[in-house]
Amino acid sequence: MLALTREISSAINRCELTHVAREPVDLPAARTQHREYERALEALGCTVRRLAADDTMPDSVFIEDTAVVLAEVAIMSRPGAASRRHEVDGVAAALGRLRSLVRIEPPGTLDGGDVLVVGRSIFVGRSSRTNAAGIEQFQGAVAPLGYSVRLLTPSNCLHLKSAATALDERTVLVNPRWISREYFNDLDCLTIDGSEPGAANVVSVHGRLIAAAAYPKTCRRLRDRGFDVQQVDASELSKAEGALTCCSLLVP
Repeated sequence: MLALTREISSAINRCELTHVAREPVDLPAARTQHREYERALEALGCTVRRLAADDTMPDSVFIEDTAVVLAEVAIMSRPGAASRRHEVDGVAAALGRLRSLVRIEPPGTLDGGDVLVVGRSIFVGRSSRTNAAGIEQFQGAVAPLGYSVRLLTPSNCLHLKSAATALDERTVLVNPRWISREYFNDLDCLTIDGSEPGAANVVSVHGRLIAAAAYPKTCRRLRDRGFDVQQVDASELSKAEGALTCCSLLVP
């Protein structure tokens, strides 16, 4: 498994924010946490390849939003925040050596954080960053490949994957206050501890998990269900409204 990551921009304190209040990000601490995250990916068997960033891309560490990588193709997004659209070309250059590419075109917008792949089912969140035109283009690209696409509407959070992530090909972790469990009735559904609203975002590599250290109660639930969980500190990254899945693109 290849994991593409991207260096934290020195301009991260100018990042886009939607649901959280701005507070200063400690850049050296954030970079230390990001390296810890990359080491966690390596511990799960990933080969990490880090792309460069610069001062024109404050949000670029959140590389997940630039693409959706499937076994057959990579869908290059068109981020809903206009300031993020120039992040896509550098990621496309890296992915173009590994996959054929399809691009979301205007007027469509699609953030990768709104796309949750669970086996051959793909759940897409309609959010402030992902619109109907983007979803229609995405569905047109993946349906011929045999994927079913389901439209969801999360609330009170930035992206669908703020509210739900896949633990394996049959199990999802959900914050039911942000997304209804009914969307996942044909899957096993594990809910977070209610005191940890951001805990539904975890990274899964062949069923082994990376979770944020800020959510120990939910991590305990995951371990009680038999999951191998590695915890990392992502507190500085969370100030930029980022979560763990945001910080990598996994390429099987």
